Amino acid sequence: MYNAKYIIPGLVIFLILALSPFLLGAGKDPIKVETEKPKNSKECVLKTEKMRDVHMVLLNEWRDDVIRNGKRVYTNESGKQFNMSLTNTCMGCHENKDKFCDKCHVEVGVNPYCWTCHNTSPVKKEGGN
Repeated sequence: MYNAKYIIPGLVIFLILALSPFLLGAGKDPIKVETEKPKNSKECVLKTEKMRDVHMVLLNEWRDDVIRNGKRVYTNESGKQFNMSLTNTCMGCHENKDKFCDKCHVEVGVNPYCWTCHNTSPVKKEGGN
């Protein structure tokens, strides 16, 4: 190796920089964010733990099903049906975007693009629904 005196220290520095986020986070507790609980509903589309993990996947699947396939009803694991709508289903229960969505997304440094198209309050239907 002609340039071993440069290559080996360079590799060591690269590995330290590449692994530093993992080394700095080792042993720390996972992020726990307390969000505002829904006031008017006790049951979510999915169980809380699963929803935390897969909500963006679920919303992407809903988007694709509604737009590409015209499917508008989602049936969860327990057989209950929900309208596939971020604004009317999700925001119908989680009314305050700042206290629910943003509280967690800001904490983990994520900036979802949902709100470029969707409004943040459910559409109230005529007749009290």
